[in-house]
This record gives sequence, C-alpha cells and structure tokens, in this order.
Amino acid sequence: MAKSKTDTTLDRRGFLKGIGTGAAGAATVAAGVTTTSPALAAESTTDKKKARYRESAHVKKFYATNRYL
Repeated sequence: MAKSKTDTTLDRRGFLKGIGTGAAGAATVAAGVTTTSPALAAESTTDKKKARYRESAHVKKFYATNRYL
C-alpha cells in the first residue's frame, strides 16, 4: 500500500519537532556543564599601565573613510 500525502507530512513534522527538542536539551546540558576557570595569564601592573592605542596608517585611513577626521 502506498503512503498518502498526509502520512509524509506528519513524518516530516515529527522529524522537525524532534530536532527542536534535541537542540533544547543539548543547550540545557551545555549550560549546566560550563564552569568558571581562572585566567591563565594575568596582566602585571606595568602591562595595565602601558599605552595600547597607536594611531597607525590603517587607523588613519579608517578614520578618513568614515569621515571622523
């Protein structure tokens, strides 16, 4: 006996519902597994105080392109 069109539609809907349920379950499990780990490399006091911003050629070009200058 051949499947009717409604049987195929119901199978497709069930498949999509299963995907949604599985994704929600995976997100719940992943949220429970995450832990906070300490930073591997902490900045020293001198690293915190040093200048980081450099107005190089590509930064100046960005400013000119976006009409900040």
